[in-house]
Amino acid sequence: MTEEGNKVLGEKRRKLILTWLKDRNDPMTGKMLAERMNVSRQVIVQDVSLLKAKGEPIIATSRGYVYFQENNKNPKIQRVIAVCHLSEDTEIELYTLVDHGVSVQNVMVEHPIYGDITGSLMLKNRRDVDAFLDEMKQTKATLLSHLTEGIHLHTIEAETQSQLDEACEALRTKGILLEQ
Repeated sequence: MTEEGNKVLGEKRRKLILTWLKDRNDPMTGKMLAERMNVSRQVIVQDVSLLKAKGEPIIATSRGYVYFQENNKNPKIQRVIAVCHLSEDTEIELYTLVDHGVSVQNVMVEHPIYGDITGSLMLKNRRDVDAFLDEMKQTKATLLSHLTEGIHLHTIEAETQSQLDEACEALRTKGILLEQ
């Protein structure tokens, strides 16, 4: 195939990726997209990188790619919280948050060389938390909080202020919320 033909195929593939991501509320893995397109996962990673470079709000999470669409009809309330715990308490922390109707948007740490490092999580319920923790085990990845002796931040989101307050109080009770 000619270089021009490859370029056209790539553009069509990226348009399809955008369409699929926009039509879904749950993440699509690179493997899933690669199988649908009959290309390698690396081709998908490159396509998503090109889409991001063009300003498309695609977020790579531990569970796959998500097209970030703001829902202005029912805006959610966000708060950044500081927490500190051992890695074995991650499940307790995340379950506590989602059990209060709070979604965990990301995790952030401050690295001495790179500065702020943020990882997208997008965890809304126990099923999402379980999938995240299973992926951590399967890949033998370490938590970002390992870089900071357990100290990290989360952007959390909920429908109401009281949900955020109750979730933070539950973390405080468990000794996870980091306070002055």
